[in-house]
Amino acid sequence: MIRIGQIKLKHDENMDYGTKAMVSFLKKKACKILKIQESNIESLSIVKHSLDARKKPELYHIYTIDLKVNGKPEEKIVKACRDKNVSVVSEKTYDFWSHVGGEEGKRKDLEEKRIVIIGCGPAGLFCGYELARQGFKPVILERGADVDKRSEIVDKFWAGGELDEKTNVQFGEGGAGTFSDGKLNTMVKDKECRGAEALDIFVNHGAPERIKYEAKPHIGTDILKSVVKNIREDIKSLGGEVYFETKVTELIIDDKGVLKGVKAEGPDSVEREIPCDAAVLAIGHSARDTFYMLKNRQVEMQPKPFAVGFRVEHPQSLINLSQYGATKVKGLGAAPYKLVTTTESGRGVYSFCMCPGGYVVNASSEKGRLAVNGMSYSGRDGRNANSAIIITVDPSDFGGGDTLSGVEFQRGLEEKAYNLAGGRIPAEYYGNFKKACGSVEKGPDKDYIDVESFSPQTKGKYEFAEVHKILPDELNKAFVEGMENFGRMIKGYNDSHALVLGVESRTSSPVRINRGDTGESTSIAGLFPCGEGAGYAGGIMSAAMDGIRSAEWIAAKLLK
Repeated sequence: MIRIGQIKLKHDENMDYGTKAMVSFLKKKACKILKIQESNIESLSIVKHSLDARKKPELYHIYTIDLKVNGKPEEKIVKACRDKNVSVVSEKTYDFWSHVGGEEGKRKDLEEKRIVIIGCGPAGLFCGYELARQGFKPVILERGADVDKRSEIVDKFWAGGELDEKTNVQFGEGGAGTFSDGKLNTMVKDKECRGAEALDIFVNHGAPERIKYEAKPHIGTDILKSVVKNIREDIKSLGGEVYFETKVTELIIDDKGVLKGVKAEGPDSVEREIPCDAAVLAIGHSARDTFYMLKNRQVEMQPKPFAVGFRVEHPQSLINLSQYGATKVKGLGAAPYKLVTTTESGRGVYSFCMCPGGYVVNASSEKGRLAVNGMSYSGRDGRNANSAIIITVDPSDFGGGDTLSGVEFQRGLEEKAYNLAGGRIPAEYYGNFKKACGSVEKGPDKDYIDVESFSPQTKGKYEFAEVHKILPDELNKAFVEGMENFGRMIKGYNDSHALVLGVESRTSSPVRINRGDTGESTSIAGLFPCGEGAGYAGGIMSAAMDGIRSAEWIAAKLLK
């Protein structure tokens, strides 16, 4: 296969950048580069697409493509074109059983093994799907409701209804990612092609083809809801079982430390025992009661660093102007950004889960406590941009003497956020926040945000309040220092009328559930901690990849 990189195309507002149109256009470019006829191209696929805005307002699309050709040996074609961006590459694909090993004859015996998966977020869902594809009959237990019922419950809560602690933005089919931007990029290296496998699964269940090659892929909450439902239905059609509103309350462990099953309470409030040969612990970062149950069962865990902060909102037009050189560019969606800095004291401050054209959402899961997150639809067509601006914290900040001290630290911040505005999302202008923190930093030399036309864009009611009272002083000062540094990167970012909403406390799990080289818990045989809640992932894609990896580990164990 021939790979051509660095195909550079100036952005044309009249150009159709859809996949089919671009494949046709790139074929012509490839023929010119390789000096071959279009009839010589058997197939062409886009490997990567990114946007180069370094010379804005001139914008350039950068493509990498793979081709299969006929008529001449690939090596000769590559050598003849004398282009450093052209090379011969081998095609890599994901193969589940190459990671598992074992004799072919033993695999039939695995179909009788019972595997329970606790949690139906990306980790649990993709683990279950991969196992079901390979002939297993996994049983998925999810404490929240299915995605359709869940959406109704969440919408009622955002409209001012009572919080449902069983089904909410954190709990239910698809996990916390269901009500997010649906980002599918990851920093995890993909040498084993698990990431490519996950993207194929997304596309095969309704996600757009472009997520397989976009440098910063996303699908939005609207499409993601349909995708997770389609994956669930496929699991069931393959013989798997999925039970919603079913919360695991206990592990059944024998006197040798081997998992024998779980206890779970269903929608009828009756607790039942479910025997199993292995269980996947894909509980997500907010299953605090489960963390306490695991602690009581002496499952080995440890506190880990995470980050806390606020959601910051700006007009999307301001961000577009900074990133594109224009407030709106036909053919391009709302512009994203990524910001990172280090304070003078050495704390990291960075943007997280940035949502172009998105909403700040009330993402609470416990009564009397409030947390926020960011969410956008596939069109990313909201008037505001928002991102978490978060500060790193470690056990020294929240007293790491107890395994779950990070959980209690989060809870304390969320209680303050809730009390500030009576359960509504508290919001504050950045200028007021900065002044309250005693900062003498000068703001921008002019106003970039028109306060008359700019207001919070939220899912869930909001109220202006003293957001600066949520975090400890040291973290507030780090936040302000970060915002001022970011104002030097994006003009107007530290405008006094930027909005600060809080609290962003669920960035990642506050604990790591220890596992060994074979994926099993270091204390309970047959228990497989997995995904973001266990401390081994940091988003939808990395959680999905970890779920696939856990499926491999389980199959390998059961083959023995």
